[in-house]
Amino acid sequence: MSVRVRRLEEKDKRAWLTLFKGYIEFYKATVADDVIETTWQRLMRGGEGFHSALVAVDETDVPLGLAHILIHRSTWSPTWYCYLEDLFVDPARRQKGAGRALIEAVYREADARQCSRTYWVTQEFNDAARALYDRLATKSPFVQYRR
Repeated sequence: MSVRVRRLEEKDKRAWLTLFKGYIEFYKATVADDVIETTWQRLMRGGEGFHSALVAVDETDVPLGLAHILIHRSTWSPTWYCYLEDLFVDPARRQKGAGRALIEAVYREADARQCSRTYWVTQEFNDAARALYDRLATKSPFVQYRR
C-alpha cells in the first residue's frame, strides 16, 4: 500500500469523523458531538491559534489516519513549538507506514514554521505507538499533571 500525507479538506469530513471517533474510543473517552463539530470547524478555519490537520491517504485518496497539530508560542524560546495533539491510524490499516508518514509530515510542517520543538503525549499502555515514537523522537522526562 502506498501512503502519502496531505492537508485535511472539506471532502474528508465523513472519513475524518470515523477516524476521530475511533481515536476517542481507543482512549475510552467521550467527546460530545457539538465539540467534535467545533473541532472540525476549527480545523477547517486554521490560522494562528487554531489547530490544523494532516491526513494519511491511500492510493485512492481515502484518509486512513489523522494528525492534529497546534503551532504555538513558547515562554522559553523566541520561536514556535508544534504540539501534535492527536495522532490516529485506522487499526485495520496499521503497520504499513501511515503513522511514520504522519509524524514525518508533522516534522516537515514544524520545520517550515521554524518550530524549535515538536512534542506530544501518549498513555503508558500504548505500546505499539510508543515503539514507533521511540524510533522517531526522544522520550521526555516530564510527567503531565491535570486538573
